[in-house]
Amino acid sequence: MEPVKTPGLPGAKNKVLFSPNILIPGVCALVLVFLPFLLIKQEIINAYTAQVLILGGINAVLAISVNMITGITGQLSIGQAGFMAIGAYSCIFLTQDLYLPLPVSILLAGLFTAFFGFLIGFPTLKLTGDYLAIVTLGFGEIIRVILTNIKTITGGANGRHFTTDLILHPDLSFLTITAVLAVIIILLQNFLRSTYGRAILAIREDEIAAGANGISVFRYKMIGFVIASFIAGIGGCLYALAVGFVKPDVASFNKSIDYLIFVVLGGMGSMTGSVLAAYVLTYLQESLRLLRDYRLIIYPLILIFVMLFRPQGLLGMRELSFVRLCQRLWGLVRRLWSLTGRGRGKARG
Repeated sequence: MEPVKTPGLPGAKNKVLFSPNILIPGVCALVLVFLPFLLIKQEIINAYTAQVLILGGINAVLAISVNMITGITGQLSIGQAGFMAIGAYSCIFLTQDLYLPLPVSILLAGLFTAFFGFLIGFPTLKLTGDYLAIVTLGFGEIIRVILTNIKTITGGANGRHFTTDLILHPDLSFLTITAVLAVIIILLQNFLRSTYGRAILAIREDEIAAGANGISVFRYKMIGFVIASFIAGIGGCLYALAVGFVKPDVASFNKSIDYLIFVVLGGMGSMTGSVLAAYVLTYLQESLRLLRDYRLIIYPLILIFVMLFRPQGLLGMRELSFVRLCQRLWGLVRRLWSLTGRGRGKARG
C-alpha cells in the first residue's frame, strides 16, 4: 500500500517537518534568541540591561534544575547552589589548569557535577520530604566549606577569575546563554514526554501507586536527580563564563533559596513558568536597587502577596505553549475580521 502524499510536498515526511507543533516553537525560539542579540550588538539595548538579561538566563537554567527535582520528581532539595559551584569551579580548572577547549570543559564539568549528584543521591533518595531537604542543605554547606579551604584549586575565599571573550562581548554572552537555555528546555520537554519522563511524573503523583505498577521508584528518582545535577553544573559553567569571577559563596544557602523561590513563583512542575519567574525576579531585584535596604522588605512582600493570591504560581503546572498562543491569536483575528465583514454588510444594506 502506497503512503498518502500531500499535494505540493514530495512525501509524508515533509508534512511532519513543517508541522505547526515544530515550526512555530522553532521560529519563536529563534526570534527570542537572535532579536535581543541583534539589539545588544547594535547597542540599542545597553550593557547594563544586557547584563540583567544574561543573569536572568543563568538563573533560569538553575531554576529548571531545581524544578526538575522539586516540581517534576516531587522531592525537596535546597542544595542546588552546591552543584552550581562544582560546575563553575570544574569548568575553570579544566580550562585554565588542564588547558582543555572550553566546550569540552563545559561538557566534562556537567558530567562531573552529575557524578556528584549520583554520589549524593544514592544514599539519600530513599529519604523524603524534610529529611532530603536537610541532607541537601548540609551538602551545600559542606561544598562551600571545602571550596573555601582548597586554596590551590579554588583560590580560597578570594575565589578565582575566569577571563573569556563572553565577558568582553555581552551580545555573544547573551547568545550563548540563551541558546543553551533553549536547548535545555527542548531536550527536557522531549524527555518528559518519553517513557522515562512519564514514569518520573507518575512517581511525583503517587509513589505507592507507581511502585505497585512495576515502576522502580528509586531508579527514576535517581535519574531525575542526576539530570538536575547536570543542568546545575551547566548553569555554574555559564555563570563562570558570563561573570568571570567565582567565589565559594555561590554555594551558600541563600543562593539555593533564591532558585527555589523562582520555582515556587513560576509554578512547581512548569519549566516555562520557572524560566519566566527567573527573568521577572532577576529584573525586579535589579530595579529595586534604587531603594537600597528597603528592597529587602518590598521583595519579600511581593512574594507573600503572590503566595496568598496565587499559591500555585504564575503558570501552576501548565507550560507556556507558543502553538496554543498563535492559535488563539489567529482565532481572535478571524473573529475580528468576521465582525468587521458583517458590519460592512449591514452598512451596505
